[in-house]
Parts: sequence; C-alpha cells; structure tokens
Amino acid sequence: MTGGERVLVAMSGGVDSALAAALLLEEGHEVIGATMRLREADDDRSNADAREVAHTLGIAHHVVDYRRDFERQVVDPFIDVYCAGQTPNPCVGCNRRVKFGWLAEFGRSLGADRIATGHYARIEAGHGGRRSVLKRGLDREKDQSYFLFRIPSGQLSRILFPLGRLTKSVVRAMAAERGLGVSRRLESQDICFIPDGDYESLIRRKRPDAFTPGPIRDRGGAILGEHRGLPAYTVGQRKGLGIASSEPYYVLALDRASNSLLVGRKEDLKGEAFLLEELNWCSIDRPEKSFPASVQIRYRSTPAGAQVFPLEDGTVRVEFADQQPAITPGQSAVFYDDETVLGGGTIRRSL
Repeated sequence: MTGGERVLVAMSGGVDSALAAALLLEEGHEVIGATMRLREADDDRSNADAREVAHTLGIAHHVVDYRRDFERQVVDPFIDVYCAGQTPNPCVGCNRRVKFGWLAEFGRSLGADRIATGHYARIEAGHGGRRSVLKRGLDREKDQSYFLFRIPSGQLSRILFPLGRLTKSVVRAMAAERGLGVSRRLESQDICFIPDGDYESLIRRKRPDAFTPGPIRDRGGAILGEHRGLPAYTVGQRKGLGIASSEPYYVLALDRASNSLLVGRKEDLKGEAFLLEELNWCSIDRPEKSFPASVQIRYRSTPAGAQVFPLEDGTVRVEFADQQPAITPGQSAVFYDDETVLGGGTIRRSL
C-alpha cells in the first residue's frame, strides 16, 4: 500500500486500535479516528480513551451514533436466534454489518480511501495479484480471522489490519513506546452488549415469553428433570442442568417442537457431519466441486480436517475425517487452507 491515503480507523478506546492508528500515521497516511456508540450504556471511558489517543496522535476523531440500528440489526437477531433454539455468534455479523458496513460508509462520506481496525488478521494479494485474500493473524493466540469470514471479497482490498503480523505483547510494548496511555488497559473477552456475560438475563428482559419450562430427557426418552426455558441452554453445556448423577450430563440438542432439552454423556456429543447455510466465500470464488479444508466450528476450537461438499441449493455439507465434539446449530464454521480463510457459514444442523 502506498503512503498518503486517507484512512478511517475504528477506535474502541483499546490498545489495539490505538496502535493501528499510530502505525498508519507513521506510514504517512492521513488518519481519521472514529468511535462507534452502539449501546445506551456504552462505556464513557472507552470514548474518552479514544479521544485521548486521537489527541496524542494529533488526528481528527468522530463519535458515530449507531445505537438504534445496532439494537435492531445485531441485538434483536441475536435474541431471535437463541429463541429459535440455536446459539448465535453476534461478532461475526457485527463485523460485516457494523465495522465494515456502516462505519466504512461513514469513512467514504469523509473521503477515506480505506478503513482500518485493530483486528489480528492479515489481508494479502492473492495469486497473480488478482484478488485480495483473508489470512490468519501471525499471533495464533489472538488470531481473529474466524470472526471476519463474512467480509465480502470485494471489500478486502479496501481494509487494513496493521496488527496482523504482530503479537499482543509486542503491540503493548509499541504502544507504550509511543506514549499511548491505553497501552496497559485490560480488554474484555465478553460480547460487547453483554459485558457481564449473562446473556440469559438479556433475553429474559427482552423476551420473557420465550422461557417456558419443559422436560429434560435422555436419549432413551426418560425424563431426568425440568429445564427453565430452552434459550438458557446451548449444545455442549454441562453446568446448570440440575441433574444429580455420578457422571455429568451434557446438552445434546434443543427440541423446540416438544420444548424438550435432550441430554447425554460426553461421548454422545461427537459428530462427523453437518449442514451449513448462509455461506460467504471471502477469498475464493464459490466452489462447484468438493474440496478438502481445515474447518473450525468455534472460535477457540482446533481446526479439523474435513471434506466440503457444495450443494445445488447453495448450502454446504461438511464431513470431518474424525468425530468432533459439540457441533452447534447457529455457530459459525470457517474453512481454512493453511493460513488462508476460504469462507464459511452458519451451522444449520448435524447430519
């Protein structure tokens, strides 16, 4: 990338976005900072920290209010999916819709050529320089490419990830060297609109009607107890079931038709195949034939070898070489070829 471009940097008030802005400035770009207000209870400290970083760097800073749209297009769909008996991944949709959708559009209104974030991922030119491809961040402990697969391929060339080749420890050290006050700020691991991690309370406030108690059944149909409402559970969950047993039970499935929670032993969680919908191919054209890939079905799960079968209706069937635990409807499955993110989609159901 040549210097001198106008770049909008999404600034959260954390160290990652702060250093991203500083590095782009050092490369000779005209950097503009923007902080999104997404919730009524947004952290004023985050906005203040972002403003302070912008002041330190000597760049313009904007606060953009997306609260109403965020509630309607991110929070409400998250709740809808839980109430449908699935486990959503809101960060995936938020990245596509908010950071690389609404905020990118705001950047264009300011004449920005590109948008940048503090994500730990890389974007590189593909073979022959014909198209950009999304790749893992080099710091595998912080790699966030799993959450970015929904970015449309045509947008990749207009996005910058300045931290993609850095580790978190190096980022903090570089931020401290530049006098950025957020260099030691702790980061949250929770969903941004559920800072305490209590998603059940959020859903109960918004959709109390969704919590209808029902039976907890084993694989043979025997009733082992009563659940407090299906949105309170997810596939693979062990704690909070209220079942007395010498060997723990795990949630295997949520049956909305009978309002039943199906449980079993740990070995019962394993599966070999699943159906995937809502596909996006960020680094390749939509494949017509089956192909091998490493498939990651949760952010912190280890990618596993699989064969991917594109189907005529636009969905995909995935068959693992070895059984995998807790294939969870509603979660994202992402395809990798070594370090390259090929694409991914939403798990519909196990097969």
